[in-house]
Amino acid sequence: MLSALYPDHSVSVIDAEIAMRASWELTGKEAGRSSAPRRPNFFLEVWKPGEPSRVIPVTCKGTHGNVSQVHKQLATASADVEGIHIGPYNGTPSLIFGTTLPKKSENITVYLLQAPGDGTLQLPATVTLDPPVEDRAIVPGIHVPTEPDEKPVVLPGYHLQPEEHGWFGRVLAQADAAGLMAFTGGGEPTARYLTKRQGKRHFETFTHAGTGIVQDVTHTIHGKNFVGTDHVFRLNGIRVEAFSGLAEDLFEHLREGRVEQYRHEAHALRSSWPADPWDAKWRGPVSLHPDGTVMALRRLRLR
Repeated sequence: MLSALYPDHSVSVIDAEIAMRASWELTGKEAGRSSAPRRPNFFLEVWKPGEPSRVIPVTCKGTHGNVSQVHKQLATASADVEGIHIGPYNGTPSLIFGTTLPKKSENITVYLLQAPGDGTLQLPATVTLDPPVEDRAIVPGIHVPTEPDEKPVVLPGYHLQPEEHGWFGRVLAQADAAGLMAFTGGGEPTARYLTKRQGKRHFETFTHAGTGIVQDVTHTIHGKNFVGTDHVFRLNGIRVEAFSGLAEDLFEHLREGRVEQYRHEAHALRSSWPADPWDAKWRGPVSLHPDGTVMALRRLRLR
């Protein structure tokens, strides 16, 4: 939907908790309170190299109940997205999704609420996305505009002020890069894009070979090389291989810490990936995403 609204831009889906952990303490225990303010599930970043990004908080809910249950979920979801303001007070756009699959029905219905707004990150011209980001201790609280002679009003929540926009833009880009590298199966390459509070140590520690994943596989999909990891599992008794990877050239940029170059090249290539959902040489269904990632499945043949 956002790609249709902003056809000249790329869209990244970023876990909101990962991004916000670099900025705020997100649990009551961390902050020394009984509870922490509500927050969204995801950020949708609409971006184009050399231009300010637009950030849209998103919360998704689902139920097997009726429409009245969906309405309750949408109400709580609205509090989630209202939990963070980017830039001016009450000027942040948001999206809320409610999905229902009733127990006695095969129909899935999606309800969507949209709040208008700007949500633009005004990035300084000198900002580059490559340097590692550091945790910052931003004091929680949404600052409500008041008259000069009125007492300041601070509501529960999180408020990203303009002076933090350049830093938070790097946080989003590197959280996006961490997600891409985790998708391809790399612990160390993922850790380089995370701060301590975001879970850097988890990806740096040794993982047992039976449960860990590593970037140790290269496959050619639709004539293009992808680097990633694969898993073999049984589906109704049939052995299936699942491969998740990133285009080799783009993978090299992120492995070497070149987030800026990755974004330039991924954006330029976003419309060039083959749309055919089947690769005859791979012998199975494939799905290529505009960010250069691929998911491919195939049935394993007995040798």
